[in-house]
Amino acid sequence: MLEVIMKGGIVMYFILLLSLIAVVIIIERLLYFRHIRVDEESLIRRLKSTLEKGHHDEAMAICEQHPSPITNLMRVGIEYHRQPKQVIREAILDAASLETPKLERSLSALGTIATLAPLLGLLGTVTGNIRAFGVLGQFGAVGDPGLLARGIAEALITTAAGIIVAIPAIIFYNYLVTKVNHIILRLENRVNELVLLLEGTGNAL
Repeated sequence: MLEVIMKGGIVMYFILLLSLIAVVIIIERLLYFRHIRVDEESLIRRLKSTLEKGHHDEAMAICEQHPSPITNLMRVGIEYHRQPKQVIREAILDAASLETPKLERSLSALGTIATLAPLLGLLGTVTGNIRAFGVLGQFGAVGDPGLLARGIAEALITTAAGIIVAIPAIIFYNYLVTKVNHIILRLENRVNELVLLLEGTGNAL
């Protein structure tokens, strides 16, 4: 493996660095989405039951015990539960807009890596071929053709490496972006439900 990296030249080290960054981003995002995953329907039913009894502190504690985008919105809503419906709605919408950057964190970097890796691989191939043909020019037509073949083969290593890094990066980027979009859409659909829930319990204390 080390020999292959060394044959690829300095470009290969940049591709390797990009691959490590991509792995870190993918693992971190997957763990994050696993951490915020909750049974929203069950959680909202539990919160509704608690709020109808006027136990806002208990509802706040439930939200803190189950951190997720939906409970973050509920926490803000509970803080504003005595306010008019429009104020509650605006507070929840503001909270929802703050959740989006958290969900999308590092995804742009992953997308950049997916685009940049094959381009770096191509750059390594071009520079490697330049060196290989430069050697052929020095020795002329009587040079060893095998030398040229080995040079080109080594140059193509970076292209292969770039593609190998880009393929999983693209797959996970698309998967994570789709997941984020679904969560954002679900939050938008939940806003009215949360407002109505909180509005009906605003004077329950």
